[in-house]
Amino acid sequence: MPQTLSAPAHSEIVIKKSRFIGCVQPMADRAAAQAAVDALWKQHPGAAHICWALLAGGQSAAVDDGEPGGTAGRPMLDVLRHQDLEGVLATVVRYFGGVKLGAGGLVRAYTDSIAQALLTADKVLLQRMCVLECEVPYALEGALRREIEAAHAELLQVAHGSQVVLRIRLPQSGADAFTQRANDVAQGRIGWHTATA
Repeated sequence: MPQTLSAPAHSEIVIKKSRFIGCVQPMADRAAAQAAVDALWKQHPGAAHICWALLAGGQSAAVDDGEPGGTAGRPMLDVLRHQDLEGVLATVVRYFGGVKLGAGGLVRAYTDSIAQALLTADKVLLQRMCVLECEVPYALEGALRREIEAAHAELLQVAHGSQVVLRIRLPQSGADAFTQRANDVAQGRIGWHTATA
């Protein structure tokens, strides 16, 4: 099951006098990733390379930033994929130490930087969420609210009109069981609407 990170995690390794500063962090999309990389250039103006990889909502990127093709971004992306991560940006800032590492050495350095950062990263499971909307008579509002609380669902909105309309967010994996329990409690007097997230 895919995971993401709750907070950034860092690593630093030195290989043949080159310094590699790795970071993995939660990231929503490519635009946010590019902004984070731009900020790194401001923090590290003397860096030789800032290579990065992104997996976020179907948007992926593997940027070598001047390193030989396929020696930095792609190996970093492979580490993220291997760990089944989603919504994560991996960056490595490299300060060149004067000794060339060769293609194999670069792949190992960039892979190790990200792997080491991930060792200390706090990973959290990603859950697909869904929003349900239903309509119940006033007499059943309390019972339905108790079901929502028991399911650890989030009550997004309540509107009182001729009936009570409730919008609920919960993990998609529990939606069918929740609607079945709610239907049982309401004895068929609940109306489900198509909700847009």
